[in-house]
Amino acid sequence: MSDTAVLTFDQIVKLSEKALLACNVGEANAGPVARSIAAAERDGQKIVGLSYLPVYCDHAACGKVDGHAEPVLRKSRPAAIEVDAATGFAHPAIALGLPALAAAARENGIAGLGVGNSYACGSLGYFVEELAEQGLVAFMAANASRTVAAHGGKSPFFGTNPIAFAAPRKDRAPLVVDQSSSAVAFVAVVDAMRRGMPIPDGWAIDSEGKPTNDPAAALEGALLPVGGHKGFGLGLMVDILAAGLTGSHWSFEASSFGDCEGGPPRTGQFLIAIDAEAFGGAAFRERLEVMLSAVRQTPQVRLPGERRLGERARQGDRIEVSKAAVELLERYGREGSPAAKP
Repeated sequence: MSDTAVLTFDQIVKLSEKALLACNVGEANAGPVARSIAAAERDGQKIVGLSYLPVYCDHAACGKVDGHAEPVLRKSRPAAIEVDAATGFAHPAIALGLPALAAAARENGIAGLGVGNSYACGSLGYFVEELAEQGLVAFMAANASRTVAAHGGKSPFFGTNPIAFAAPRKDRAPLVVDQSSSAVAFVAVVDAMRRGMPIPDGWAIDSEGKPTNDPAAALEGALLPVGGHKGFGLGLMVDILAAGLTGSHWSFEASSFGDCEGGPPRTGQFLIAIDAEAFGGAAFRERLEVMLSAVRQTPQVRLPGERRLGERARQGDRIEVSKAAVELLERYGREGSPAAKP
């Protein structure tokens, strides 16, 4: 018997929305979160798809994130947009800010959006791709609760603190780069532990600062920054952009994304949008294709995001999902989250 099922994009959205609504999330917030979950499944990013949604549901049920928050937008300058997520989900807060960001970038050539007092946002590539589809070059940084040791350190200090970049292409889907400043995403270690699999060398250290291949020991210890001191520098920059510029908690101050303790994490996200033609001229996309074609001359070279786009094309609207994840979320939709406050 197969352990997978086939659902359409809309069916995944509806399944996700029903689970969220049953776990103390309002309709206005459930929709943006559910669509990001469906996009992750469509693009083969399972670790931030349906299997991760129960964490969102649990955190809404226990009050780690306010499922009924109403984000507030203000413009402090013509090209500076701020959104207070009000300890709610990042997805509706970013969705509120993106149209204003895009408009300000087209008017001024470049603009920034700071989202503060927020929660985890899943895949950053999901958001920058939306901007690139509108002809904008986009950059995004998001800080997270501490799971990554500083270079030379033995205990967690930074979050995985990911970044993403997207650029519009000529007659093709945007180029999207999406990566963490850690050697691996935190959810990948959690996934390895759930499956009883070892983790590769270089991912993590245990609580004594020793290299480990045991995901449970890694979760008790710390992840490592990608590229040693270079990843440490990248994580530092992300914390300054995402938390410093938005008045949010630094990674070391934020409560954990992994449990219901400590109240809302109050982390942040920061996005920059650039009108490609304002700086690169009308020929920007054509010139980009020249460069990308040149780098692809070596057969082994694969551009960032190609696997994701390949999955999107392969699956179309017949998306393979885990039956176990579907069954769990159907139970959440009927019964709510076991993390709900009494």
